[in-house]
Amino acid sequence: MTTEKELVDRARGGDEDAFAALVERNQGRIYALTLRMTGNPEDAAELCQEAFLNAWRGLPRFQGESAFSTWLYRLASNACIDFLRREKRRPVQSMTLSPEEGEEDRQLEVPDERYSPHRQLERRELTRAIREGLATLTPEHRQVLILRELEGLSYGEIAAALHLEEGTVKSRIARARLALRNYLVRSGNFSPTAPSKG
Repeated sequence: MTTEKELVDRARGGDEDAFAALVERNQGRIYALTLRMTGNPEDAAELCQEAFLNAWRGLPRFQGESAFSTWLYRLASNACIDFLRREKRRPVQSMTLSPEEGEEDRQLEVPDERYSPHRQLERRELTRAIREGLATLTPEHRQVLILRELEGLSYGEIAAALHLEEGTVKSRIARARLALRNYLVRSGNFSPTAPSKG
């Protein structure tokens, strides 16, 4: 199998097939990132395309100091931040769920509730709340939190991708986590626990 570096070298030489192979390898994760940043499939698809177009145009300047995929994360997340600032809008969720009166006694004798409709509803509600919470964060905080928590990048990889100091990445992630936690507490989807002593 051709390595990423070989494909990048060939693409830098103008090989469109090599670049198409790079797109194919990375489009799923880049689309997932743009979708999480914008919350809208159409905007996400457009920004994903924009990131790959910018990558094609920027290939001559790509030095290979980080992985191609890491560079793509930066291009895509920067395109999303520019888009969110330009549009000055936040993704809006139209569906709201509220508990019905008298629900406290349902499913009292279900032996395993992991796959029950009740648990699935709770998971969907929490997912919705997290999506809404992410939408309340600044684009910069949303960017680092998504790269860390949802894309699984290390602090060092995020720092390299965004050209930031690792300490800046850590502090942004800490602030983003706190803001998201506070949102979830306020919306009733997260119970604060007393800090453990020691």
